[in-house]
This record gives sequence, C-alpha cells and structure tokens, in this order.
Amino acid sequence: MKKTKRWFLALLALAAAGGLAAFLVRRAGAPADAAEEAYAPVRRGPLSIDLSEDGEIKPSEQLTIKSEVEGRHAILYIIPEGRMVQKGDLLVELDVATILDEKVNQEIAVTNAASALEMKREDLAIARNQAASDVELAEQELAFAQEDLVKYEKGEYPNKLSETKGAVALAEQELEQAREKYEWSKRLHEEDFLSESELKSDELSWRHHELSLETARGNLALLETYTHKRDLAKLNSDVRQKTAALDRVRRKAASSILQEESSLRAKESEHNRQRQKLEKLEQQIAKAKILAPMSGQVIYATSNQRPWDNAEPLKEGVEVWERRDLILLPTADTFIATTVVRESALKSLSTGMPVRVTCDAIPGRVFEGTLARVSPMPDNGRRWMNPDLKEYPAEVRIEGGVGELKNGMGCRVRIILAEYDDAVFVPVQCVVRVGGEPFVWVRTPRGPERRAVEVGLDNNRFVRILSGLEGGEEVLLVPPLAESAPEAK
Repeated sequence: MKKTKRWFLALLALAAAGGLAAFLVRRAGAPADAAEEAYAPVRRGPLSIDLSEDGEIKPSEQLTIKSEVEGRHAILYIIPEGRMVQKGDLLVELDVATILDEKVNQEIAVTNAASALEMKREDLAIARNQAASDVELAEQELAFAQEDLVKYEKGEYPNKLSETKGAVALAEQELEQAREKYEWSKRLHEEDFLSESELKSDELSWRHHELSLETARGNLALLETYTHKRDLAKLNSDVRQKTAALDRVRRKAASSILQEESSLRAKESEHNRQRQKLEKLEQQIAKAKILAPMSGQVIYATSNQRPWDNAEPLKEGVEVWERRDLILLPTADTFIATTVVRESALKSLSTGMPVRVTCDAIPGRVFEGTLARVSPMPDNGRRWMNPDLKEYPAEVRIEGGVGELKNGMGCRVRIILAEYDDAVFVPVQCVVRVGGEPFVWVRTPRGPERRAVEVGLDNNRFVRILSGLEGGEEVLLVPPLAESAPEAK
C-alpha cells in the first residue's frame, strides 16, 4: 500500500512537471497546440473524506507472559508459534542448572544455620538457669546478713549488755560485802579478837572486789561505747554489701540473658534469611517451567516487536532475561488494528469515528470498526529516521473478523472523517490559493478563466467544493504557477 502511494505521488509530480512545461511554453510564445491543456471534470456524487494509513492486526486483549527467572538463561524448550494450547500446557522451559547448584549449597547453609540456632537456644537455657542460681545464692546471703543483724540487735547485744550489767551489779554487791567484812574484821582486830593476818586477808579481798568492780564497769563501758557500735556497723555493712551484691548479680544475670536472647534472635534471623533464600531458589527453579495460565493460541512476543527493536527471534538456545516478554495469549476473540497518525491530522480525529480496514491477505473483504484510542504522546521509536516527523499511535476496534484475521497481519486503515451522499468535488491539485483565497481555472470557450471557490474537507485525492462550481464543468488540472503566486500589495 505504501508503494502504491509513492507511485501516486510520483505521478502527481510528473503531472505537475508537465503542467509547468506547458505553462513555460505558453509564456515563451509557443503555439497553443504545442502543449495541450489538461482538464479534470467537476464531479458530483458520493464523497468519502478519510485518512488512510498502514497498520497491523492484533488481538484486542491478550495476556503477556514474561520470564520471571532472575538473570539471563537459555531457552531449553519453547512451544511452536501458532499452536493452540490448553491451561497447564508447557510453554517455555529455561536452563537453570546454575540455580540448581546454588540450591544444593543453600540447603547446606540452611542446615548449618538451623544447627547454630539450636545451639544458641541451649546457650540461652543455660544462661537462664545459671542466672537463676546466682540470684538465688545472692538472695540467700543477703537474707543471712539481715538475720544476723536482727539477731544481734534483738538478741545477742541485749543479752550481752544484760550480762555485763549483771556482772557490774554483782561486783558492786560483792565489793560491799567485802568492805563490810573488812570493817567488821577491823573492829575485831582492834579488840584483839582477830589476828593481823586475818585482817590483811579481808582487806585484800576487799581490794580485789574493788578491782573486779572496776573491770566490770570497764567492760560495760567498752561494750556500750565501742564493741556495740563496731559490731552493729559491721553487720549493717554486711547487709549493704549483700544488697549491692544481689543487685550486681541480678543485673549481670539480666545482661547475660539479654545477650543470649539477642544472639538467639540474630541466629533466628540468619536462619530465616537462609531459608527464604532457599525458598526463593526453589521458586526460581519452579518458574523455569512456564505453563499456560489459560487456553489460547501461542504468539511469540518478538512477532509483535518493531523491526528497529533488533530483538533476536525466540528459539531454543536463545538467552532471555528477567521480565522479558516471551509469549502472548489472546484472551478474547476480537481484534484491533494498530496504526499511527501524523500530527497534522490530530485536529480532525475523535474517538468513535467509523473506520474501514482491509488486508492484502484477505482480498475483497472490508472490516468495519471504530477509532478507539489516539495516544496523547508521539511514538519516539521512529523519530531517529526523521526528527521532524511526529506520529501518534492509534487503535481501531474491529467488529468481527473471527476466523479470518490473524495476529500480525498487515492492513490498511481508513478513518472516515466525513461522508457525503451528494457532493461536488475536484482533484486537490486543481485548487490553488492566491492571497490566501482558493481559486480554480475553469474551462471556457475563451480558454481557462480563474474563479473563486469555497472549499471543504479533502482526502488527499479530492477536495469538496462548497460553492463556485457545478457538476459537469471542467477545471485546469495543473493551474499556472505565476497566477497562483500571492498578489503584490
């Protein structure tokens, strides 16, 4: 279809060149029969204003199946293109020998991580047991220290104090008795009833009891002033030391348990990480076999790619990478035609316009459709050929075509901009603008005469004449170039 269009444009160029030659001959004063004027009839009848572009047939809805295996892997098997498959059929199998080797190593890593985790659980149990034993021992020592303090304050010291005070009282009584005996012995000695030696003996006993009283009183003072304070301070210090020791043991036990728990969590995290890595490898191995998620006809994704994408056709041995499109499965029995429209035609297009689609592979068959979508952004994939060219992808929804249309068929898309049952029209090259106004050269007995006309839409072949011409008239096919130039002001 593109070749036909190029031939048509070439013929127009040749016609224009012929007209120019004829005009130059006339201006040079050549005879009128040296270059016959070419005229086109003014037609009246049905006229279709359309935009015609090449396109491609595709399913209206399709499921794209991609590679989900990380990295690059060669295709071991791929189902032949065009085959009908059922849900669950094998579509593609990738070579994942390297992943299988990784899986073996990862299984060993998971086993080692599980052993380390179990050992750390045992370490935590031992740490908790040891911590409980240390805390219990420290609590027991503190309890003993507290009991010793209470025993001293409530028992030992009062008893010793009472005993010491009793010794003082007893020494006082014995001293008083010894003194009274000495006084009595002294009177008896004065009356010669008692010898000197017996008197001396009673005096010595009296002095001895005085010394005993002083000793008893000294012991009482020592107990109350020094011994009691020292023993009480020591026992209170023991309680404080045991209290501090218990606090240290508790903190150390808690720290030891927290350390072991933290280490256990680290081992659990490592075990989970290794296990998840193994599960991921198993999933990757499972994804190496791509099964059909539904019934349909297999279409290779490379069949729908553009020539300049330079994608290698899918076949066994070809390496594919993650997320690359592999297989297309149509999910509906309807088709669309994809095409591109030029920027200059956008203002004339709107969704819902009628479209007629023809395929060279199905001669004589015209498929009806509607314009479903025009992309808001141009297709940049082809701008490298012509940076000034802006083409916008468009989709046409085709009615029918089941059993006839096939994916990838080339087609010709005619977007119907307007249709008239009765219109006056002439070839587009017959109309020129002079000073911005459209004119044609009408055939008259006196030769071609310029006439102003009002024009409507054109389809690149014919332009509709709204006023100024009638059907049956003839207009100059190649208007004079000089007459079409803007008028001087």
